[in-house]
Amino acid sequence: MTDMERRGRATEAFFGRRKGKALREQQAETLNSLLPAFLIDLSAAPQEPPKSLFPVPVERLRLEIGFGGGEHLIHRALETPSTGFIGVEPFVNSMQKLLSRIGETGARNIRVYNDDATQLLDWLPDGSLDQIDLLYPDPWPKRKHWKRRFVSKTNLDRFHRVLKPGGLFCFASDIDTYVNWTLLKCRDHGGFDWIAENAADWLTPYEGWPSTRYEAKARREGRSSAYLTFRKI
Repeated sequence: MTDMERRGRATEAFFGRRKGKALREQQAETLNSLLPAFLIDLSAAPQEPPKSLFPVPVERLRLEIGFGGGEHLIHRALETPSTGFIGVEPFVNSMQKLLSRIGETGARNIRVYNDDATQLLDWLPDGSLDQIDLLYPDPWPKRKHWKRRFVSKTNLDRFHRVLKPGGLFCFASDIDTYVNWTLLKCRDHGGFDWIAENAADWLTPYEGWPSTRYEAKARREGRSSAYLTFRKI
């Protein structure tokens, strides 16, 4: 990575706090014991093929950026054991929750990264992912903070590089301004095709979608969600 790239990354702050309520002793033990086994080490060269990151055979690779409580990630991992899932989440409490569920379920097709997702994206080889999920990301609602939204030309360039031809970028949000923002950014980028043909395609949750706490909160507050799917072209 060049000095200019490092300086550019220093301005990228796409997530907020890293810690919440202090973990209980048992929770901290779970985090400390399981994280080393599942954490991707970016100081090492990417494995070739990237599927060899996992101790079990996988046919596809799927990245979820900001997995929150991990409900969606663990659901998909158990639903499709032939897919290798990489989950990124800097928030310590959320990482602990996911690792606890991995310990309970025995899922072996998950790997995690606990820092800035752009670092992982820049580490991954070209054309290595089948799908990227960005689900209910922080909308940074104030205009002065819009530059911190994860969907940007720079990050769409990253997505385009690491996705396979025809790979998918899936985005879900209950914030209208962020939905419109994402549609415009993907349109202007030119490397992604929004595959919706009618309103039902983006108002209907993805197949097999498990309701998450973010979605439940949106519904309680009277907001509907949009589920956008873009294909790399």
